[in-house]
Amino acid sequence: PKHKKECKKRAAELYDEILFKQPESNHLGDCPICCLPLPIGLEKSVLMSCCSKYICGGCDYANMKRELEGKLRHSCPFCRKAAPETDEEVIEQLTKRIEANDPVAMCQMGGKMYKKGDFKAAFEYLTRAAVLGNVQAHFQLSCLYREGKCVDKDEKRALHHAEQAAIGGHPLARHNLAFLEWKNGHYVRAAKHFIIAANMGYDISLKALKNMYRDGLVSRRMTLHQLFAPIRLPLKQRKVHRGRRQTQFIAWQME
Repeated sequence: PKHKKECKKRAAELYDEILFKQPESNHLGDCPICCLPLPIGLEKSVLMSCCSKYICGGCDYANMKRELEGKLRHSCPFCRKAAPETDEEVIEQLTKRIEANDPVAMCQMGGKMYKKGDFKAAFEYLTRAAVLGNVQAHFQLSCLYREGKCVDKDEKRALHHAEQAAIGGHPLARHNLAFLEWKNGHYVRAAKHFIIAANMGYDISLKALKNMYRDGLVSRRMTLHQLFAPIRLPLKQRKVHRGRRQTQFIAWQME
């Protein structure tokens, strides 16, 4: 049909609107106990194998302190089940969660299988988790397809999974997309990805954006407009994110 090119162009524009929309939070979401946003660093939170909940380090510390003072057995701060003491108990709990179609448990099991060298099982678990919408699984699959580990190299599938992870709020996936656009000479698109990742607190993207500005790959006017333009977030969150962007911009200038 005559309008085929126009339809493809409009479809690409609509997809870009979704891709470049600032996520409300990162892919980990909020701590289910204190309801504060979880930090993007996995080392600052704990994943409980019994209920597949990410708990922030502060709530985990408070729970451990309560148990030490009361001489109680260590348990999950969310579901209060006794914490596993051996790897076999962890696998047993993950298996139960997988039988209940828990994508977080599938993703965690996929990571364990990958470390053991069982790449086929790792790929199957990650694929199942990604189908169920797990953002971390999408990111790991993008890495597997890009590096050709346990699967044939496939740049299109790697890009697809990286974009799905970025839309879901994964800052490292967003950072990888930015470098891919940078490599292909699409500097404005790369800068947009860097800005979104920096707004989520990913400092490496902020430094990369600074280097783009230093090298003249993006104009100062465009960068300032992107940093301070209103982002489509709930009204109650706009004030917080505006302050965060300003703090990041000041840190960028001081470097």
